[in-house]
Amino acid sequence: MRGRLRFGLALLRAVGLGALLLLLFNPTRSRSAVTTTPPLVLLDASLSMRGANGPWRAALDSARRLAGPGGGTIWRFGDAVTAFDTGPPATGASRLGPALAAAGARGGPLVVITDGAIADTIDLPADLRRRPRIVVLPRAPFFDAYVAAVEAPRRVSAADTIRLRVAYGTAGTRAATPARTATLTVSSRGRRLTTHDVALPDSGALTTEMAFPAARLSAGWSVLEVRLEGAGDVEPRDDARRIAIDVSPQPTVVVLAAPPDWESRFFAKTIADVARVPVRVFVETEPGRWRDGTTLVPVAGDAVGRAAAGARLLALFGDPRRLARYRRRAGLIAWPLMAERSGDWYVDPPPASPLAGALAGVAWDSLPPVTALADQPTDSGGVVLLTGRLARRGPPRTLAVLHDSAGSRRVSVAGTGLWRWAFRGGAPGEAYRAFVAAVTDWLLGTSAQGAGRVEPLATEATNGTPVRWRWTGRAVPRPLPIMLESSGGVRTDTLRFDAQGQALLRLPPDAYRWRLPDGTERGLVIVEEYSDEWRPAAVTLPPQAGESGAGRVVVAARDRWWWFALAIAAFAAEWAWRRRQGLP
Repeated sequence: MRGRLRFGLALLRAVGLGALLLLLFNPTRSRSAVTTTPPLVLLDASLSMRGANGPWRAALDSARRLAGPGGGTIWRFGDAVTAFDTGPPATGASRLGPALAAAGARGGPLVVITDGAIADTIDLPADLRRRPRIVVLPRAPFFDAYVAAVEAPRRVSAADTIRLRVAYGTAGTRAATPARTATLTVSSRGRRLTTHDVALPDSGALTTEMAFPAARLSAGWSVLEVRLEGAGDVEPRDDARRIAIDVSPQPTVVVLAAPPDWESRFFAKTIADVARVPVRVFVETEPGRWRDGTTLVPVAGDAVGRAAAGARLLALFGDPRRLARYRRRAGLIAWPLMAERSGDWYVDPPPASPLAGALAGVAWDSLPPVTALADQPTDSGGVVLLTGRLARRGPPRTLAVLHDSAGSRRVSVAGTGLWRWAFRGGAPGEAYRAFVAAVTDWLLGTSAQGAGRVEPLATEATNGTPVRWRWTGRAVPRPLPIMLESSGGVRTDTLRFDAQGQALLRLPPDAYRWRLPDGTERGLVIVEEYSDEWRPAAVTLPPQAGESGAGRVVVAARDRWWWFALAIAAFAAEWAWRRRQGLP
C-alpha cells in the first residue's frame, strides 16, 4: 500500500511539474491552417484581354467557376483595383502589383487569372508573387502592324511647315503572304493632307518623317490622324494615332537672335512651353543673312520684318546695332550684348514690383550665379525687377527692368547666363520658368503660366488611361465643373484635385473640346483608340500552383488551455491525496 501511495504521488508530481516546465519554455510548432474563407479571384481587366484573340470570355467563365457558389470574391485589376462587374475590360495597363498588395492582408485562397502579359512582373515582391495560384490564358499568336508614336509641334502659325516624326512597326507572327510595304496617311476631318509609302520591318519599330504646310489646316485647334494603311494586320485599333495642333494666323511670339546663343535658345524653348502660344525663332548667323531657328532654312529679311511687326511679343537677343531696325515700343523683351562685367553675380530676392508676387516662391539661394552683368542705362520711368551682387557682396546692380509708359510695355535684361538655371533643372529650372512666365504674362496682358485655373498635362491620352489635369491657379485647388463637347454630345464632369493639384478624368475614345462654365479657359483633349494593350506581347507571368490559401499557422504551448488545466489538476490531486493520508 505504501509503495502504491509513493508511486501515485510521484506520478502526480511529475505530471504537474512536466506541464509547468512545458508552459515555462513554451515550445511552438506549425501546421496548415484550416479556414473557411471563400477564395479571392483577381481577374485581369486590361484591354489586351479583349484584343485580337483575347481570352476575356474564357477568363470570365473561369473566374466565376473558381469563385464558386460559396460567395467567393472577384476583383478586377489593371491600373487600379476595382469591384467586379461583367462589363468588358477598359483599362489601358496591366499592373498586378496594386491588386496583390490589397489582397495581401486577406486570408484564404488567392487566384490570379490573366493572359500573362503583365507590365510590372519584375516589380512584384517575391512573397506576394509566390502566394497566389496563377491561371494563364495566353492570346493566340497573330500579326499586327501599328503606329507607335507621332511627334509634332503642337502650336504653329499658318506660315509654318508642320513636320511629323512617325514611329511605326510590326509584332507577332506574320501571315503566309505578309505585306512588305504600307502607306502612312495624315488626315484631318476626313481630308487627306499627305501620304508616304514605307517598308514594314520584320519586327520592332522604325521612324520616318512627313511634312505639309500648316496652311492646309483651319485656324484654331485641329485633330490630325496618322494612319498605317495596307499592312494587312489582324488588329486595326492600333493602326492610327491622333494628335492635336493649334494653328494661329500669325506667330504670337517672335524671337530674333543676332548672333544666336544659348540664352536665346533656352528662352525660346521655355516661352513656348509656359505661354502655350505659337513661337517663331529667327537667327542671324552672318550679318544680313537670316535663317529659321528650327530648320536653319534661309529667310528673307523682309519676311523677318513682317513676322516681327505682326507678333504680339518680340524678343531681341544679341547685338543691339544689328537689331535696331526691329525695335519697337510695345511688347518687347530686349536682351542685348553690351559691355559686360564678368564674374559670379548672384541674384537677390526681387524688390517691390508688379511681378514680385509671381516670383515669391523662387528659392533664390539655390540659383547658379549669372556669368556677366551689363550696365543698365538710367531710366526714371523703369521699375527694377531683379538685381544681382558680385560674389554676394557689394552694392546691388540692376539685372532686369520693367518699362510701362502709356500702355507700352517693355522689359530690359542685362544679364548673361540665366540659361544655366533652365539647364540645371530642379529648383533653378522652375525659377527660370517662373521668370519667363511672369515677364510674358506682364507683356501680353494674359497669364502665360495658365493664369487660368486648370489645364491638361497632355492633350492626348491612350485608350483606357485617364486624362490628367493640373491646377494652375494661385488659390487652393478646389473641385471645378468642366464641359466637354464631342461627337457624342455634350457632357459635364467635375475635376477633383488631390494634394499635388492633379485630377484624373476617364473618358471614352473621342476628341473633346473642353471649357469651364465661365468660359475663361478652353482647349482640346483627345482620347485615342490606340493602346499598347492591343499589340501582341510576351507572357511575363507564368502559371503556378501557388501556396496553400490558408498558409501555415504557428501554435505555442501556452495557446493550449488544457496544459494549464492539467498542471492545476495534478497539483490539486496530489495535495488532496496527501491530506487524506495525513502526510505533510
